[in-house]
Amino acid sequence: MATTYKHEPFTDFSKEENRRTMEAALSQAEATLGLDYPLIIGGERITTEEKLVSVNPANKEEIIGNVSKANQALADQAMDAALEAFESWRKWDPAARVEILFRAAAILRRRKHEFSALLVKEAGKPWKEADADTAEAIDFMEYYARQMLELKDGKPVNSREGELNSYIYTPTGVSVVIPPWNFACAIMVGTTVAPLVTGNTVLLKPAESTPVIAAKFVEVLEEAGIPKGVVNFVPGDPVEVGEYLVDHPKTALITFTGSRAVGTRIYQRGSVVHEGQTHLKRIIIEMGGKDTVVVDREADLDIAAEAITTSAFGFSGQKCSAGSRAVVHEDVYDEVLEKVAQRVKELTVGDPRSHQNYMGPVINQKAYDKITGYIAIGKKEGRLVTGGEADDSKGYFIQPTIFADVDPQARIMQEEIFGPVVAFCKAKDFDEAIEIANNTEYGLTGAVISRNAEHIERAKRDFQVGNLYFNRNCTGAIVGYQPFGGFKMSGTDSKAGGPDYLILHMQAKTISQML
Repeated sequence: MATTYKHEPFTDFSKEENRRTMEAALSQAEATLGLDYPLIIGGERITTEEKLVSVNPANKEEIIGNVSKANQALADQAMDAALEAFESWRKWDPAARVEILFRAAAILRRRKHEFSALLVKEAGKPWKEADADTAEAIDFMEYYARQMLELKDGKPVNSREGELNSYIYTPTGVSVVIPPWNFACAIMVGTTVAPLVTGNTVLLKPAESTPVIAAKFVEVLEEAGIPKGVVNFVPGDPVEVGEYLVDHPKTALITFTGSRAVGTRIYQRGSVVHEGQTHLKRIIIEMGGKDTVVVDREADLDIAAEAITTSAFGFSGQKCSAGSRAVVHEDVYDEVLEKVAQRVKELTVGDPRSHQNYMGPVINQKAYDKITGYIAIGKKEGRLVTGGEADDSKGYFIQPTIFADVDPQARIMQEEIFGPVVAFCKAKDFDEAIEIANNTEYGLTGAVISRNAEHIERAKRDFQVGNLYFNRNCTGAIVGYQPFGGFKMSGTDSKAGGPDYLILHMQAKTISQML
């Protein structure tokens, strides 16, 4: 079995053959719009009257699919199925669980454009972003499979004369997985397969905006040979089903990626010991960021402009890693601002169905209203350089927006907007730039654009983020290359796609045997 890992390559859509393949996948996706998707509990398909209706954010009248919603009774049924399946799944040879992940990765690789096309339609992702999302999902399966092979026999410990000691990892139990809509394939897949490969069973409650992609992936796991009840598909209301499962005394592990408000609520609720609960729940939380690109006076200004543009406006800024703040040395501030503004004015916004569009819609009406609300605030807090316009008549489209001369304590410099908005502010020197970069409650990603070795070393020590990048954008972490997770209120810094991540899903057991 292969043990080396290399990340899945991205598709080059400048090649006509690849564009034709993607066009065909989009046509195929459009031919299956509006289908019904059931719950999957203990391998059984269950249809309910109440549905999650998934719509295309670029065309609100286009229904992607109708997904059955679970209630608390069905959530209990899923918990029972997961508990029953756990008793056998936890005893599987870890190498056999790994084989299922490898098979699932191979299936997804063959169906890569199909899933990318669905991301274009359901999540509003431009081609490049959708392709990277699917590639990352494949990466998570390949990487975690190989990590499990390294961990399956535990870690070495010392033994004294007359005794034999071992240190092994054992599964934890039933995992409640609550992934986000913005990486509807990658993070959903990663947070689902990590507990699976470590011997836990899963209740997957997908994001309400993107449940069809999750339903399709559960089918991939079934095709790969996952036993009944090991993964259960339970879409539902965040309170009625989500909080119910978080509170459930039989839940062993909770994995959540999403907003700070929901993440802190889950963290608090998950810490409560309920009647009948015989353990403390493991909680893995990734919440968000207010990420900064710092540019010093000695930086390559073209690299700076490109880094700010890509960080702020890739996938319409709907990434927790998005660079929504640019802190620029006052000596080069005007030039950097002008370079970014010129780039941004060339960005195309429209239906991501067309390969020509750099930016698609934001995910839904709630997001649209929140972002446009922040744009209104920004017009009071800073100088509007470009953008500021929005149109939700057909889809949820917002133009890439730059505000300049913003105070470091302004709301648009402090609060996560999660949209195509970037705020610029000046710094008189590098010390002040780092001070401003650290002045939010978040600590997820950051970038420093500099050719000054002393500044780079100082940033390594003093920039309080979980993922720090130099002379590039602050988005686009690759599984196994840049393990991802943040400090402070960005979450538990659990480093998805890293060498420590799987251990969080298991319990260490010491065994000492006298000879």
